[in-house]
Amino acid sequence: MAAHRKPRQRTLTGPAGRTAATLALAGAATATAFDGPAHAEPRLTPAQVKAKVDALYEQAETATEQYNGTKVKADKARTALTHLRDEATRRTERLNSSRNALGSIASAQYRAGGLDPAVQLALSSSPEEYLEGASLAERAGSRQAARIAAIRKELARIAELRTRADGRLTELRASQSELARHKSAVQEKIGSAERLLDRLTAPQRAQYDQRGGQDQPGATSMAPGAVRAPNARAAAAVAYAYGAIGKPYVWGATGPGAFDCSGLTQAAWRSAGVSLPRTTYTQINRGQRVSRDALAPGDLVFFFSGISHVGIYVGGGQMIHAPRPGSAVRLAPLDQMPFAGASRPV
Repeated sequence: MAAHRKPRQRTLTGPAGRTAATLALAGAATATAFDGPAHAEPRLTPAQVKAKVDALYEQAETATEQYNGTKVKADKARTALTHLRDEATRRTERLNSSRNALGSIASAQYRAGGLDPAVQLALSSSPEEYLEGASLAERAGSRQAARIAAIRKELARIAELRTRADGRLTELRASQSELARHKSAVQEKIGSAERLLDRLTAPQRAQYDQRGGQDQPGATSMAPGAVRAPNARAAAAVAYAYGAIGKPYVWGATGPGAFDCSGLTQAAWRSAGVSLPRTTYTQINRGQRVSRDALAPGDLVFFFSGISHVGIYVGGGQMIHAPRPGSAVRLAPLDQMPFAGASRPV
């Protein structure tokens, strides 16, 4: 029985024991490096956090403008699809009405021993197949041939409308998929930025959130009309922008309660009776390009190499803009971001 007892394990002592302990600790450290906290991002300074957040918000704004542009395409495709379907329905209803009206003629002709070929066509459950299978023009008189030609033309028009509607539907579905991609990109960038901002202390976060506001150096408070606009429309656009100060940034929003950057400038100029395109990269091509030293209140000012941000100039080196998610429309200095160009809508 003693032979079956489990042998006692020897405890390592001395140098051998220290060596084993060292190897065990090294193995545990290696496992931790792959499985846990060692994968966390290195500690960033507040300045590094802010720089990364700025970059993420710039990328989010680029994706927002792409979303806005795609939404315009999707809206146009949806409107065109609706019109095409409505027209196809109206024409189909008219054709069906004509076929129903010929019902009484068909009954009379049937009792007389035959059906007018045009009536046969109008009452056929498949007019297309009937046309293909019968040489009606040769077997009918001039009046019947005219009826057949009219029905042929209407059927062709309805088929064309349906084909165009199918094309618009394909275009709409592609735009909807693209919208989803841009929306996902915006949300991903904003989420990453928020997670980085959570690393800051409360005072550091407050300082970041206030940056570019009226309480910051270089953002001198200005009263509306302090610098004269070149014309009444520009003055109206500037007045609208002042009235929007304090309203939240919401990507994709065009007012009146919230705005993204190009939504604000579009709404401001719309209040002045001027229609601007929806995105930054289309707004910059609206109207006349102006140099920075020739800026006047109401001009659109653009930033970053990708023309991903826009504000409305109000004079004195200041603009009103909707900066980024989590912020509100505010007055800020032009020098806050890399200047890319300017345009004057009227």
